Amino acid sequence: MAVPSPDPLSSVVALLKPEPSIAKLVTGGGRWRVERTNMASPFYCAMVEGSCLLTIRDRAPLVLEAGDFVLVPEVFDFTMSSIDPPPSGTPMLPLETGPGMFQLGEADAPAEVRCLVGHCKFASPDRELLVSLLPAVIHVPAQGRLIALVEMIQEETQNDRAARDMVLRRLLELLLVEALRSVESTMAEPGLLRGLADPQLALALRQIHADPGASLSVQGLAAAAGMSRSTFFDRFHDEVGSAPMEYVAAWRMAVAKDMLLKGNIAMAELARRVGYGSVSAFSMAFSRHVGTPPGAFAAKRQAA
Repeated sequence: MAVPSPDPLSSVVALLKPEPSIAKLVTGGGRWRVERTNMASPFYCAMVEGSCLLTIRDRAPLVLEAGDFVLVPEVFDFTMSSIDPPPSGTPMLPLETGPGMFQLGEADAPAEVRCLVGHCKFASPDRELLVSLLPAVIHVPAQGRLIALVEMIQEETQNDRAARDMVLRRLLELLLVEALRSVESTMAEPGLLRGLADPQLALALRQIHADPGASLSVQGLAAAAGMSRSTFFDRFHDEVGSAPMEYVAAWRMAVAKDMLLKGNIAMAELARRVGYGSVSAFSMAFSRHVGTPPGAFAAKRQAA
């Protein structure tokens, strides 16, 4: 039986290598605010009860209601607050009420907000490229499946059970996939989701991700998409955000980095799997793209 090829979305999430970091239950009452700066990490929040404001740097405030889920693949500065926040500058320190449980706002105020907040990290050596393919902010209203997944992550984090880390990694992968495929294609910025929402471009993207070692060209990809070369090139650039062969080269390098770090593969075989006819051709392309030869890259990453 033939093994099905990975689709583009699952292959990107797998290469991101999400790893658990922090998962906590946050409650809030009265007027409250919490600010985080210089994080550079993925952030997600599932609203179980109540509503609040989420303000991400350079974006308008986002109102989160009960049942909503929000994921920010790379967040640096953000503020969460009550709908009626306290004056700016008011010291607001969360009170830890138990393992993985925090209270915000006035100590004697009844809890009006309950949310599950998490941070993780992407262990991929090409995380910047992969994150650039995703929407900057994913907001999914009234999505019970995502809430259930976050609740499972919260429960698993709080219990020291066998194979916990492996379970958390799988749950994070499921969370990312479910969140990404819940995004309305019309709301996504140029990137992978917009490309996959186009039935013709999706055919080309699946071909790229299914076999990055195949002989790929703009003409061939256009034919797979059932489009003329010029129409395909323009639409791919507009919807995905890069020229077709730029995307192919970047994806091949991401796959190559992953294989280099796993080791146990001859350089000639690796070169073939990412579409290069010789080790020297692959080494030159890798050095130009990454800034260091493949062997030195692998040695440095494995020694870190």
